[in-house]
Amino acid sequence: MTARTCILVGAGMDCGKRRRGCVMGPDAYRTAGIAETLAELGWQVEDRGNLDGPVWVADAPAGRIHAREETIAWTRMLTDAAGDAMKAGFPVFMGGDHALSLGSVAGVAAHAATLDRPLFVLWLDAHPDINTPHTTTSGNLHGTPIAYVTGQPGFDGFPPPAATVPPENVCFIGLRSVDRPEREAITARGMTAIDMRQIDERGIAAPLAEFLGRVERAGGMLHVSLDVDFLDPSIAPAVGTTVPGGATFREAHLTMEMLHDSGLVTSLDLVELNPFLDDRGRTASLMVDLAASLFGRSVFDRPTHSHS
Repeated sequence: MTARTCILVGAGMDCGKRRRGCVMGPDAYRTAGIAETLAELGWQVEDRGNLDGPVWVADAPAGRIHAREETIAWTRMLTDAAGDAMKAGFPVFMGGDHALSLGSVAGVAAHAATLDRPLFVLWLDAHPDINTPHTTTSGNLHGTPIAYVTGQPGFDGFPPPAATVPPENVCFIGLRSVDRPEREAITARGMTAIDMRQIDERGIAAPLAEFLGRVERAGGMLHVSLDVDFLDPSIAPAVGTTVPGGATFREAHLTMEMLHDSGLVTSLDLVELNPFLDDRGRTASLMVDLAASLFGRSVFDRPTHSHS
């Protein structure tokens, strides 16, 4: 990483799904000390506060798209905020549900295009989020960001991305809840998908290193989108989409340490934290610790936490 200024952007987006609570995410990260932690690692930290987007809508009927207009408004706002933040440093988008990546990744991709550099996306998530508003069965738009930023059809009313991410520049790690249409889309579009079975068999370091090598050879910029449900719910309970069998504490930290060592990461999403479901802030603290590993904290510097 070359930037030494970290830009914190709060996006309490809570309309990408029907279960409420992610609106509190940005302030939970602040309470867990994200700004102080990054400052201790030598970064200049600029907290731009929370974006003033829609905070709640009544649930749409089952099978209908939930909060389309509100999600469109957030996408426009986040696209602009991401472009501005990329000009000033290394943005961290503190969510908020994963629909925020519709805007964060679109804005980062637009900025990368102005620099004539390819953008790559590392999606650390139990789900690939590659449905469109036409294919989603839940109607929840937090399952659609990858389809949107790679330019798939079906996003009527959404602002067309100024620059799209080539599908082959996307890598999923941690998958363990993928439906058949999603599997077919990933295969057809040449995306890299590392599910938990592959991690069980090969470990997490080898496939991640392979992807980072591709980014480096291409001279690319790398956006990392970290969903709480990438992690095993035994260590990160504060998410409404828990899927057993996720990344362990050490697998997650190793991922972040390798990303730091690569020097390739230029922006970060922290998404799907629902403090209403947390246990004395343990998930928020773990997510801040993972961000710290990405920003340069070594194993020897890791503090001991007390949750009593």
